[in-house]
Amino acid sequence: MNPITFLLLRLAIGASMFGHGLVRLPKLAGFSKWMVGSFEKSMLPLSLVRPFSYALPILEFTVGLLLITGLFTKVSLIAGALIMVALIFGTTLIENWDAITSQLIHAAFFAVLLQFVQYNTYALDGLLKR
Repeated sequence: MNPITFLLLRLAIGASMFGHGLVRLPKLAGFSKWMVGSFEKSMLPLSLVRPFSYALPILEFTVGLLLITGLFTKVSLIAGALIMVALIFGTTLIENWDAITSQLIHAAFFAVLLQFVQYNTYALDGLLKR
């Protein structure tokens, strides 16, 4: 991998996360209601689903923004991977098998980028090291 390839992959996953959060933030209450409804027949208690449904768009937006700018890249990649683990777990509990493919692809992006984070040359992280 080289710095340009890393940059393009970082921007791609960052744009996806940023976009997911961006479109959900203005309709946060509606998104939460939809998610809670999706999990009403699962084994997860409402006391866990509701706070997660409000936090998820904020986390997606923040991780995406940090990845696009290349700020705190390693921590953002780890956070993104953990978000995907939580989403994959939840998605299995409601048996939404179609959604898991996309989530696994996102998880793979995070894992690959973490493996090659030393190529994060074109990023605001570089300014912090100076």
